[in-house]
Amino acid sequence: MQIVWTMGAETLLTLWGLILLLLAGSRHTTEADVRLTGQLALVALTSSLVWTVWAWIVSPGGTVGMVALDGFRYAASVLVLGGAILAVLLSFDYVSREGILVPEYYVLIVFATIGMMVMVAAADLVLVFLGIELMSLAVYVLVAINRRSVYGAEGALKYFLLGAFASGFLLYGIALVYGATGTTHLPLIAARIDTLGLVGNPMLLTGVGLLLIGFGFKVAAVPFHMWAPDVYDGAPTPISGFMAAAVKAAGFAVVLRVIVIALAGTEGFWGGIVWWLAAITMVGGNLMALAQRRIKRMLAYSSVGHAGYLLTAVASGTTAAAGAILFYALAYTLMTMGAFAVVAVAGRRGERDLLIDDFAGLGARRPWLALAMAVFMLSLLGFPGTAGFIGKWYVLTSSIEAGQWMLAVVLVMASVASAGYYLPVVMQMYMERPRTEDAHARTRAVGPTRIVVAATAILLLVFGLWPGPALHLARDAGRTLRPAVEFTFAAHE
Repeated sequence: MQIVWTMGAETLLTLWGLILLLLAGSRHTTEADVRLTGQLALVALTSSLVWTVWAWIVSPGGTVGMVALDGFRYAASVLVLGGAILAVLLSFDYVSREGILVPEYYVLIVFATIGMMVMVAAADLVLVFLGIELMSLAVYVLVAINRRSVYGAEGALKYFLLGAFASGFLLYGIALVYGATGTTHLPLIAARIDTLGLVGNPMLLTGVGLLLIGFGFKVAAVPFHMWAPDVYDGAPTPISGFMAAAVKAAGFAVVLRVIVIALAGTEGFWGGIVWWLAAITMVGGNLMALAQRRIKRMLAYSSVGHAGYLLTAVASGTTAAAGAILFYALAYTLMTMGAFAVVAVAGRRGERDLLIDDFAGLGARRPWLALAMAVFMLSLLGFPGTAGFIGKWYVLTSSIEAGQWMLAVVLVMASVASAGYYLPVVMQMYMERPRTEDAHARTRAVGPTRIVVAATAILLLVFGLWPGPALHLARDAGRTLRPAVEFTFAAHE
């Protein structure tokens, strides 16, 4: 039964992925073939989600070999699977409308999700790297899946080239950490640093620095964010949301696990680096978003700013920060996927040319859709009564408890600045008239897209007004992010 607690959900999803791969190879000519693959992908992700929740309930905790069994791992897996399910639901109408008749689209989402689940389950740097590469290779192709879009191809090329450099930094960092400590197992790294007195070891610190650079690229932290705007802008809109939500959640789960479990003894080195990364990412992301008039690029730079908020929690390096990251990632997944869903409904041909001004009069023509978009924008801003506010408050609390007052002040000021690009969307919808008589005539959320918009907006309000159960789950899962008590040297020599 050990496989149930270790990699059961990942194994199940892998089997589904192989079945979907065979199906996509044999039936790939019509729109019905694509929809069938998407429906089965939805079943695959949902069944894996159910298995993950069940394993979370019955898991004994601790680690088994290279795999973590703690609640943090399962909570992060639930977030990743939830983001993937929302992306698949949003894709049904989108791929049909945009003519992306490629059933491998859904297969790649499944394999990217497997990679992210491996990442968040990893208790070893080698498994972390394998998960990141599996995820990255699938997402590279998803960005350019619309072969008629030159912008998608450009974004995928930039993402691939910079991602390859990031992987090189990450792999070299793993090699140096191994060279200094003699292991890649996260709890054992911490033990070796302590018992062998490696806190100031130059090889170890160089390896930690290279790890931070690699992770910085993966989560789009400034100044390693250069790929994000072009990639989000060129990718199909459901994939942009998938990357901004699920990929980011998985990346931060891995960063925090490595820092809390393996590198706690070197906090004097990485603490200052992460502090400054968080500060410049919050400030830089929000300032660059203020200059944007195209909605997808604005959301892309907004995603960079939110990476800074999450890095604020990472800089705390505590179990409270782990709970804050989980709740914030939940809120961010809902509001980001909802916002990209409305963008997908309002635009055409990849939504690259959709301006903030194009939302003028949406409140009069499509009141329910405008209301949902207002909820998403206000939640991204951190307006009271939404889950985004609770998430930012939780991150602030963890930062203040860790004594990082200045970083908390930067977060508040950056959030205030973000009103300069979130509120104009709301103002255009409710305070401006439609540009033409037939404006928003084709702006309709139907089928699964309507489900995504409605469900995400309602959940943001529910978690904003009644956050207790989700907060308790996040806190309990965050407290499990620590080396297993039963860990011994002998078990891993």
